[in-house]
Amino acid sequence: MWHQTETVRALGDPAVDVVINTAMTGDGKSLAAYWPVLQGQCSAVGLYPTNELARDQELQVTSYIQAFQPDLEPRVNRLSGPLLEIYAENEGLRKGSAIATRAGQSEVLITNPDIFHYLHRGAYLTDKDTPDKLWNRIDKDFDLFIFDEFHVFAAPQVASVLNTMLLIQATNRRKKFLFLSATPSDSLLNRLNKAGFRYRVINPTDEGKYQFPETQAEAEALQADHWRQVARSIDLTFIPMEPTSKASETWLKENQESIFSQFLEHPGSKGAIILNSIAAVKRLTPVFRECFAQHGLTVRENTGLSGGQEKAESLAADLVIGTSTIDVGVDFKINLLIFESSDAGNFIQRLGRLGRHDKNIQGISFDGFRAYALVPNFFMERLFEGEDAVLTDGEVCDRIHFQTLIRENYRRINDFEGYYKRWGAVQSVALGRQLANPAVKSQYEGSVQKFQQACETVFEARFGQVFGRIKGWAEEWQNLSGQKTGNPIAEDARSFRGSSPLQCGLYDLTEANERDRFKTYDLPGVLSNLEIEMWNKSAFLDTLQETAERTGQPIAKGRFKHCLGFMKLQGYREERLNWKFTFPGDLQPIADAYKVQVLLGIQVWQPDNPWASLINQRLKKQALVCYVLRKPLREVRLRLQLPMHFQIYPISDANSIHDAIAPYSVAFGQSALLIDTLAHRFRREGGEIWVV
Repeated sequence: MWHQTETVRALGDPAVDVVINTAMTGDGKSLAAYWPVLQGQCSAVGLYPTNELARDQELQVTSYIQAFQPDLEPRVNRLSGPLLEIYAENEGLRKGSAIATRAGQSEVLITNPDIFHYLHRGAYLTDKDTPDKLWNRIDKDFDLFIFDEFHVFAAPQVASVLNTMLLIQATNRRKKFLFLSATPSDSLLNRLNKAGFRYRVINPTDEGKYQFPETQAEAEALQADHWRQVARSIDLTFIPMEPTSKASETWLKENQESIFSQFLEHPGSKGAIILNSIAAVKRLTPVFRECFAQHGLTVRENTGLSGGQEKAESLAADLVIGTSTIDVGVDFKINLLIFESSDAGNFIQRLGRLGRHDKNIQGISFDGFRAYALVPNFFMERLFEGEDAVLTDGEVCDRIHFQTLIRENYRRINDFEGYYKRWGAVQSVALGRQLANPAVKSQYEGSVQKFQQACETVFEARFGQVFGRIKGWAEEWQNLSGQKTGNPIAEDARSFRGSSPLQCGLYDLTEANERDRFKTYDLPGVLSNLEIEMWNKSAFLDTLQETAERTGQPIAKGRFKHCLGFMKLQGYREERLNWKFTFPGDLQPIADAYKVQVLLGIQVWQPDNPWASLINQRLKKQALVCYVLRKPLREVRLRLQLPMHFQIYPISDANSIHDAIAPYSVAFGQSALLIDTLAHRFRREGGEIWVV
């Protein structure tokens, strides 16, 4: 295909450092990415934002090797957090040594950007290791770094990738970076320019490389002229939803027979339901499973709380019900899709799962493709009602024009552009200090200044000023905690996705597979949706060890190391419970400071929860990186255009504990840093919005 040819050509061009391929989903971007590896020209690291997508791409690359039979068959290995931990334990290695060993045995290393981030920050090393021991070897051994689905990354992750690219550029001969993504933002391209990266965008849409035949004859003519069909025609129905938390779930329950009938009317059908809420999926799965089982059809789930076996088997089911774990890049063979969405990008991403294949996994041809979009009332009105309506019932619309209409009319979320200047260089300073370490300083003497200048240009921040801020946070923390070390704010700024100080360990009694019962979930989700029984850490870990020994299969336990608490998950609530955070003192001076702070003593208020007092015993000792705003949660969410799952919650103080609506909002961890880039909009007496 044109975009594949241009991508391979750009990867081979010594005048190009960064290649950005924006071909539509299902058009073969991955083949172009790995073609130089199949030709024996280089080794590659493939970085995928979810473990499901990484697993999917491992199978994809293996299929390329089987199809093309290269003379030198590349070795393909995949590393995730749990796989890394188990591999290290089995081989008797530290994680750093395990990564090095696995990478050294690979021409294709498939992993996630989190591991890539932390290995460049020295997270897997001991005090005796030199700072560059791991990344220097990997950066030299691999020539191509592939970032897939890059458009799903938020500003902190983009900043991390830019910092890592600048480190590689400063310490190595020129490497290649390939982004497989939707159209990149001007902000990213500007920063690549500032950093001195020479980039080339491969955009088949702008080059007129997509055609949309209106008749079968036109389609056959294009096929005869060597055009290939990428996406199939879809019958799309919009279903308006009331603005309530269970509107979609209620509609699905009421229409389960109608949904099931489509499988009877269209034999060989496969379907997916993608929702925003894990709890909704957990409640709906047994309902649909019972309905479908009566006719020999299978229903599986795929969420962040689904066990590994359930996830692995879900894509082969007749109907899979899932959340965002399956809407990022997974190659579905389905002809029926029902989905919720939270914003324009989310809508386009999920609709892109449909129409990619003519046949199901058993090889049975589909007889059409149908999608049902469960959307808010206001969005329906913007699309179809009034003089400004952009769509009409029964209209035929090509995908590119349709996606433009969705972006222009659906809810837009904040891109947090201010994050780069405010927080991006905190990571840069940490990396720069690695290069200046006495153990490696002479080796990277020419690299330190080059790296610092590039970072200061890209993030518009001086290292000296940033270092001063980092020192100030450390002093504030030491005064608060009485500890001589630590810097929670800097640690969150240096992280990839942020820390998880509210993460809880769960033993899921609803999980059929015994070894998959050990999970993690954030406390706000627990308070809202789960029926739990408090447990202690030693009993949890003892049960984990006993299960691993009894089943003969190791279970990764590193993710439970810093859990706030441990619980038995007994079930999912039918109705979401109300709760809020509380602070024992006066929040007004904290909110009026308009800055990220570390707070101690935060608790939860939930009278209907018999375990609230035990939760608070552990929570009140937890140091939390916070940003407090003197505005109710709903107002903050709407005015700042925050993403659906943004970590911001209602909070009251001693003066407002009995108020029906909490007058303050609090964001934690990395979300607090993001709010810091927007809070100036509220910084005026009376709380009026203004923009500088």
